Amino acid sequence: MPNPWTGVGNPYTKQEVRERLKKTITNKKAIIAAGAGTGISAKFIERGGADLIIIYNSGRFRMAGHGSTAGMMAYGDANAEALEIGEFEVLPVVQEVPVICGVHGSDPRRRMWHHLLKIKDMGFSGVNNFPTHSIVDGHFRQVLEETGMGFAKEVEMIRLATKMDLFSIVYVATPEEAKQMADAGADAIISHVGTTVGGSIGVVNASRSMDFSIERTQEIIEAGRSVNPDIFFLAHGGPINTPEDVRQILDQTDAHGFVGASSLERMGVEESLTELTRAFKALPLR
Repeated sequence: MPNPWTGVGNPYTKQEVRERLKKTITNKKAIIAAGAGTGISAKFIERGGADLIIIYNSGRFRMAGHGSTAGMMAYGDANAEALEIGEFEVLPVVQEVPVICGVHGSDPRRRMWHHLLKIKDMGFSGVNNFPTHSIVDGHFRQVLEETGMGFAKEVEMIRLATKMDLFSIVYVATPEEAKQMADAGADAIISHVGTTVGGSIGVVNASRSMDFSIERTQEIIEAGRSVNPDIFFLAHGGPINTPEDVRQILDQTDAHGFVGASSLERMGVEESLTELTRAFKALPLR
């Protein structure tokens, strides 16, 4: 439903976003959600037909030429940066696609109910749990959990967003996390299988295999579905980078679609700017 004050599509209610995604599936199309770190990225991602646009702090690092993992580090205020990108860059240019705001759910400086109210008031149609501690493992993950800054805080944030009628699309890395998010009311669950491979700042040796990604994605889908069969399931990261990679995921799992950040925004810029510059440089003088 268009916003009566602006005449454009944002914001949408939780149910309205769900209906849009159901229509995509009914039309036998994959759901494509895309991360945007700048206004121009969002503008042309929308023109390309994405179903959702997601904003989070990693987008700013990514488009500044740094690895997306920078968004997990203490290099700034993740929640403030997501709001800033939304207010001044993305929301003013996106006309019709629902825009989702990344939320660092474990931020101890935020009254989360108040932060979510600001997100809703600004015109976002939903939330996403990023930065997410689901992709942190080992001893540091244990420390986060034991000191009250773990994944449980992200689950609490989604439970609160559900009560506020905000659509939620969440990252998880394990089947157990999928169950927790499903129980909290998540509308869409993303199987996060690692940092995206390829390009100038993608991972190489730290990447998961495609076989692992397919198996883990299906395990996450089955776990989430056991709690709520009406959830949308998407895949992200690791070796799932190109349309051909996503085709494998769609053919070999029950996933409904794909979330692209580096694989859409960064890779598109890297490839197009490189080739365009080479074309200009190839011009000879008379």
